[in-house]
Amino acid sequence: MTDDEPTAHEPADGQPFRRRQRYRGTHPRNYAEKYKELSSSPDPETIAKLIGSGKTPAGQHRPILVSEVLEHLAPQPGERGADVTLGHGGHSEALLAGLQPGGQLLALDVDTLQLPLTEERLRGLGYGTEALIIRRCNFAGLAGMLPQIGWQDGVDFLLADLGLSSMQIDNPTRGFSYKHDGPLDMRMNPERGVSARDWLRRCRSDKLARVLADGSDEPFAEQIAATLAELSKREPIDTTGQLRRAIESALPNGITDDGRRSTVARVFQAIRIAVNEEFNALDAFLRRLPDCLLQGGRVAILSFHSGEDRRVKHHFRDGVRSGVYREIAPDIIRPTGQEVCTNSRAASAKMRWAIRM
Repeated sequence: MTDDEPTAHEPADGQPFRRRQRYRGTHPRNYAEKYKELSSSPDPETIAKLIGSGKTPAGQHRPILVSEVLEHLAPQPGERGADVTLGHGGHSEALLAGLQPGGQLLALDVDTLQLPLTEERLRGLGYGTEALIIRRCNFAGLAGMLPQIGWQDGVDFLLADLGLSSMQIDNPTRGFSYKHDGPLDMRMNPERGVSARDWLRRCRSDKLARVLADGSDEPFAEQIAATLAELSKREPIDTTGQLRRAIESALPNGITDDGRRSTVARVFQAIRIAVNEEFNALDAFLRRLPDCLLQGGRVAILSFHSGEDRRVKHHFRDGVRSGVYREIAPDIIRPTGQEVCTNSRAASAKMRWAIRM
């Protein structure tokens, strides 16, 4: 080997060699260590491999139906828009690009943990306070927020993505997912309200059965509610792992593994909806929605289960009949097969749109 040849630890391009991150042992227990893509400098090979297999890298969010959102909201330079569920900001980033030059976007989110991280990311892309206005607020409070920023007349377009962000799902400390054991919290805003643990402890069996039926169309609602209510009386269900096992214990012996997983996911979803009073927030948002749109204003709403979609469908249907909207989506818009293959979390998404009279 000559002096000019790179060594095994000195690449030819002169960049310092960086080994791929390895786990300690074969079964890492630490969440951040288990999911290498959570690293501050994630390995590109790991990210590409996960995306290629249709998975979303932990701690990252891939916005759903972006091209369809842009098609129907059609942001134009100089317009005013609102993304009332900012999350990781993937949709906002795409909308902001269409608004320039001269346009403005109001972005709302209630998540006190994620909001500053997303703001830092979008500011880093060059969107200052003139182009992007960010406020910590539940989407149900949009009508009250618009006058505060001088937009009392409304906006040209509005997006509401009612799904959880991947950062919420993937973080065990938030308690949204049954896949990782963590404290049973589930609050969108960890600083307000009661945790899922305390909510379950106080919930009667009959109320819980209604929550499971309304929030997830759960066929085993009564059996599961009775089991959870009985177990909670003896000792609080403190973790997501305990809740998952309690749900599984209520299921009939003949249920398949896929059926068991689907049931657990539905129950987690229904409890999360109840803990965050999501249906109440959506109903309040829809009541004031027409007042938030300028004449000819466009709105698109993404939902992820039948309870949400039913409310949006009825609002738009009643609105076009009464003359509030001049046009609504004739059918549900769903992700393409290609999008679902590359992002499995898009599978349950449904989008509806409307145009203000």
